[in-house]
Amino acid sequence: MLIDSHCHLDFPDFNGEHDALVERARAAGVARMVTISTKIRQFDVLRAIAEKYDDVFCSVGTHPYHAVEERGISKEEIVALTKHPKVVAIGEAGLDNHWPGGSPEAQAEGFRTHLAAARETGLPLVIHTRDADDDCRKILDEEMGKGAFPAILHCYTGGIGLALHAVELGLYVSFTGILTFKKSDDLRAIAAALPPDRILVETDAPYLAPGKFRGKRNEPSYVGETAKVLAEVQGVSLEEAARQTTENFFRLFSKVPRVMGAAS
Repeated sequence: MLIDSHCHLDFPDFNGEHDALVERARAAGVARMVTISTKIRQFDVLRAIAEKYDDVFCSVGTHPYHAVEERGISKEEIVALTKHPKVVAIGEAGLDNHWPGGSPEAQAEGFRTHLAAARETGLPLVIHTRDADDDCRKILDEEMGKGAFPAILHCYTGGIGLALHAVELGLYVSFTGILTFKKSDDLRAIAAALPPDRILVETDAPYLAPGKFRGKRNEPSYVGETAKVLAEVQGVSLEEAARQTTENFFRLFSKVPRVMGAAS
């Protein structure tokens, strides 16, 4: 059993293909998929996809790329949207210093608002952080001082310092197909150094297809390729890596109904 903890089924890349996409994921042993929000103002589209499939769930949040256009959305509005039974997480939100058109102020403001919503609801915040290790760590430390919250650093590409610090704070770290790329030795070293009970796998589909499918559109059925490499770097079997990451998922995404046979 595997879980794709982060994909984007509402993106145009998948228009008209959702039934086939979900069936391929099921055939590949993917028991749950979480399709992640990037724009709160387009949440209705995302919610409709999650409502259609028993094994698909969603989040609600504003990606840092859209922090300016969705600036001013309140914690209360986010919390209200989490009442829907299919909403199992908040985000993705965070910081991205790689993108030249971003507003650091709007991103930080949105990040803190989403963190406050995670603290209030107990739902995990899906954190996007890119080229922003120091800034991300500073905000996490400050916000954790106001009260604990669950969260995950998704599509991790930062340094080992932030990853280990996040784990010390009680957070989780998730890896995509980037872990399988030939030049990702440093990232594989980070995956090997983290405690197994704090790691998840994801696709971030339609982006970042693993090495076996490099250059193709990514999809949830490919998440096993990342799990294979994770198993290799941790020195365990694929079955153990699948079991552990699935257990970690249900522990963090506690609102998602467990699959029969999944560890509790």
